[in-house]
Amino acid sequence: MRKIILTFAAFIICSISTNAQFDLLKRAAKTVKVDKLPNILDNQPITTNLKDVRTDSFMSETFVPKELKKSLLTLQRTVNGGFILQSGYYNFHDQSYCLKAGTHGPGGGEGYGFAPPLGPAEDAVMSIVRNSVQLPEIHQHDIQVLLWAIIARSKFEDLQPELKLTAAKLLTPRQITSLNRNATNFLPDPIMSKIKSGLPPFVQQMIDAENQLRRMLSSANSSYEQMERVAVLTGIAPLGEGSRDIPGGRWYLHPDGYYIRYLPINYTNTNVEIWVPQGSNAVGKEYDPATHIAVPGNTARQRLIQSGRAYQTQ
Repeated sequence: MRKIILTFAAFIICSISTNAQFDLLKRAAKTVKVDKLPNILDNQPITTNLKDVRTDSFMSETFVPKELKKSLLTLQRTVNGGFILQSGYYNFHDQSYCLKAGTHGPGGGEGYGFAPPLGPAEDAVMSIVRNSVQLPEIHQHDIQVLLWAIIARSKFEDLQPELKLTAAKLLTPRQITSLNRNATNFLPDPIMSKIKSGLPPFVQQMIDAENQLRRMLSSANSSYEQMERVAVLTGIAPLGEGSRDIPGGRWYLHPDGYYIRYLPINYTNTNVEIWVPQGSNAVGKEYDPATHIAVPGNTARQRLIQSGRAYQTQ
């Protein structure tokens, strides 16, 4: 039981900055009276965080390309739901998805930087986002709940029947088996109290959110709205541990040679702008939204994975 408590506590603590992780792990170990800290810092399904954002190559948020802005949908699509880039200035209003439950959605004019999906579940997360492009009949809510199930490390065998069907359409049997292998059970209140004792409030919020989601995801009586209230916090967002000042609308240089910026409207939808300069080596390369996580400068806000599905009110 001690091992379960420490493992879960450390898993949640991974969501905050690297500099603070070890101090909080030691504090968690004292809380549950465990003498030895196992090496469990890599258990988070998606580990992408602010330290993965490249900060050496960017342009000011005031920069405006000279080219006329066009829709990204004018470009050739790929089997991944991506786009074959050509020189020019493009915009795409996409469906985006929360990858960090128990945190605040976009707001306050804060900026986002580019980072790829990283972690044990990166393959499954990208598969869900990519495969959903070819299956427009799947509701965005169902895709989001499936991603929350991964982030919360829910057992897929315990999911609501409708979610199991959605998972079977978007994931392979091997991926589902792998996710089940790394799943965590719902933890009762006495264990949760021990885990949370002495930890910072924002860490406690994430612990609670993911544990509540595990319970809701296996209950036929839980609605999307109920899960959303748990996963997406409202009100004024605090400044999270290890936050960095990123002005809203800052352009970041992608390793493939194009510039990109993320302008989230809500966690469910983001305006993505891409600028491919004349003569750039990005011409002819693929922009695959499933490989893009918009990472907020404020670590108290949600990481947002992008998709190749155009956003529309549902």
